Amino acid sequence: MAAAGTAVAALVSAAPATSAAASARHTADARTTLAAPDISVANVKAHLAQLQSIATANGGNRAHGRPGYKASLDYIKGKLDAAGYTTTVQQFTSGGATGYNLIADWPGGDANNVVFSGAHLDSVTAGPGINDNGSGSAGILETALTVARQGAKPTKHLRFAWWGAEERGMVGSTYYINNLPSSERAKIDGYLNFDMIGSPNPGYFVYDDDAGIESVFKAFFSAKGVPTEIETEGDGRSDHAPFKNKGIPVGGLFSGADYIKTAAQAQKWGGTSGQAFDRCYHRSCDTSGNIDDTALDRNSDAIAYAVWTLGGA
Repeated sequence: MAAAGTAVAALVSAAPATSAAASARHTADARTTLAAPDISVANVKAHLAQLQSIATANGGNRAHGRPGYKASLDYIKGKLDAAGYTTTVQQFTSGGATGYNLIADWPGGDANNVVFSGAHLDSVTAGPGINDNGSGSAGILETALTVARQGAKPTKHLRFAWWGAEERGMVGSTYYINNLPSSERAKIDGYLNFDMIGSPNPGYFVYDDDAGIESVFKAFFSAKGVPTEIETEGDGRSDHAPFKNKGIPVGGLFSGADYIKTAAQAQKWGGTSGQAFDRCYHRSCDTSGNIDDTALDRNSDAIAYAVWTLGGA
């Protein structure tokens, strides 16, 4: 997740409201979904182990413009290509270095109704970025691979993306949406963002930008008996912001960064009050040991639930 800043605030200051019609459409989809699969947290953690190994072999990070980022992208692209996705690597420039977005489309589904899930793949230069944001990247990767393993035939078109240079101010996702023709933007029913889903002292936060998408995530956690709160710490600080700025309905999940867990939050979620949700946020200690398995498991399952629900899989 990108650090807060005036440039970020400006990006979303005039974001148009999402339409009531879009919210109603998402809510209706939620009532007709088939059962979503349970995502293997062991598989998600295996992807995180690969990202950790890549960082270790490339100077300790996976940051924009560094070799660890491109190696991370190549790892994910290889998995998706083998699973039957149509993948596209989009190049852009930031800070004098080449950046890359990876877009993956699952064949089939109504191309005029796209359900889009994304996560940023880059880390900060200080560390390997396993929670921020290996966790979201691995969660949507395993969801995409599960779609393929099950041979899913969703009624809507499924698209996944791994964004570059988010830590520089959502550069990759902004480049993508700014260069997408308005006719193609209009086909996106909703964009789902997953940035930090395995924080070691986790909370369970749901974006409230679109009521319909929000209701899908809340329904999942309610069925599991897990209370949620509205996500505010990451407002305007991750890759949903450029989509929202174009009037696209957005939603997502977040397990907390450097805000402090309150006593009331510790009572309902467990963990330690008076400590940050992620004490290793943007630090060298954001390694494979900086993950809460339960949060990672629940949030990965919630990703699949939303994809199956909104995509009509």
